[in-house]
Amino acid sequence: MWLKKAFDQAKLDWTVPKSTFSDDSAIAQFGVGKNMVASIRHWALACDVLRDDMPAAYTISPNAITIFKNGGLDPYSENPSTVWFVHWWLAGRGNRSTTWFWLFNHVTSPSFSREDLEAPLADFARRLDPKRKLSASTLSRDIETCLRSYAPRSLGGSPEDYAEPMLAELGLIHEEHKGYFAFRRGPKATLKDGVFAYALIDFWDRTSSGLSSLAFEAIAYAEGSPGRVFKLDEESVAERLLALDELTGGVLSWTDTAGLRQVHRKSFEINALSELMIEKAYV
Repeated sequence: MWLKKAFDQAKLDWTVPKSTFSDDSAIAQFGVGKNMVASIRHWALACDVLRDDMPAAYTISPNAITIFKNGGLDPYSENPSTVWFVHWWLAGRGNRSTTWFWLFNHVTSPSFSREDLEAPLADFARRLDPKRKLSASTLSRDIETCLRSYAPRSLGGSPEDYAEPMLAELGLIHEEHKGYFAFRRGPKATLKDGVFAYALIDFWDRTSSGLSSLAFEAIAYAEGSPGRVFKLDEESVAERLLALDELTGGVLSWTDTAGLRQVHRKSFEINALSELMIEKAYV
């Protein structure tokens, strides 16, 4: 419920004063400790509930209003589609969640441990910001947090260690044996076509906004693509692309002619289509 806690701080103009998370009253306001208040702010920003685009206040994103407002599509995060959207915002966009983005887009090993990931993640982070000093312990903790958000501990430790986190229900990562993890690739029964289409539009706009068509290979395999982030196999991607025409009212359509597989879009003004796909994700 952390995302909802952050959302509920919104004023009538859909802004949240930044002081909400730093005032002495924050602990009582949120009902959690000081460190957790900071964590709520971090995850709300990473998951596109809050946007840091004003000097003194955060703004609530239009997507968050649609989902989390009272009477919205899923105010209490009970629908799997909300969890898929959270995964997309973390691993597809990678805003304030570099480890999530890197793990789902750059790790191709069939099996891996936390230790296996530390050096390549450090290299990736250095390329992003060569001047920034990296802490090995921070990277290690971040990897652990990321992995355990999908594959929680099943035995031992405190109740917090093996309580099932939000992203675990997606079944994207499993612990093969102690300390070694693997992705679960293939069809995803709880992934609605609306979520997939929203992710496709988002990916398209961020990587190839000027193009009227997008190749199957990019949708299935490119960095930040729905196929890669959702760990779908080729057949699963193709099945979802076949449904696009009906789902989007013909704005997006799939063609497979002369071995050329691609999606076409008729309109470049597709903000309304993104909003419609969010709604369809909860039908």
